[in-house]
Amino acid sequence: MHFTSEEHLDDGVVERAFTLGEIPGILWTPASASAPVPLILLGHPPLGLRKMHPRLVARARQAVADGFAAATIELPGSGDRPRWAAVEQARADVRRAMEAGEPVSDEIIDALVLPLVDKAVPEWQAALDALLSLPEIGGPVGYSGGVISIGVRLAVVEPRIVAAGLFAGSFVPRATFEEARQVTIPLHVLLQWDDEGNDRQASLDLFDAFGSEEKSLHANMGGHTGVPQFAGDAAAQFFTRHLK
Repeated sequence: MHFTSEEHLDDGVVERAFTLGEIPGILWTPASASAPVPLILLGHPPLGLRKMHPRLVARARQAVADGFAAATIELPGSGDRPRWAAVEQARADVRRAMEAGEPVSDEIIDALVLPLVDKAVPEWQAALDALLSLPEIGGPVGYSGGVISIGVRLAVVEPRIVAAGLFAGSFVPRATFEEARQVTIPLHVLLQWDDEGNDRQASLDLFDAFGSEEKSLHANMGGHTGVPQFAGDAAAQFFTRHLK
């Protein structure tokens, strides 16, 4: 891990950009802490870190205010990373289906999401290795938001993640439903009831499939970007319960 910049924000947050091989990322930590702090990994959709930065930094500020570090990495094929022809084609197929008012087929969803999960999850694990080697960061670790299939896979394969807050707003491949049955960590799932393009029933079915003994579904009226502030507060309380 190589840090490329450092900025002290005005609320006691240090933001550092880094690279891990070819992968860009950002780490947010408290400006002063007496001991290593827990870590929350901030997932996000594949729109690029530059575009997502305002939303990510708002989430990171909340995490730091609650006594955590927060970190994110650029997803494969997004931002300044090389384009990924197969996923670009799948995205075009999704757009065509939605513009035509047609359902997005399971085959298109698999082609769009599964290669991303297969490549992104090992990268998240490599980032976690590097982040936990830093003296200012300890455990435990939580995962928050982003592509829900990535969160599900991480919850299954990464034992260092002890709790996850998931956003039910992405396409879900068939294989993810089977993986969900293997998830056992505490889950806090957010669903926007009127989310454009989101299959509400698939989100409910996925929640039902999770094998966790502790799982809660928080559904609010409104579209994808209309998440109420109190829903974010509830997610923050979830991580405080499980990471401290």
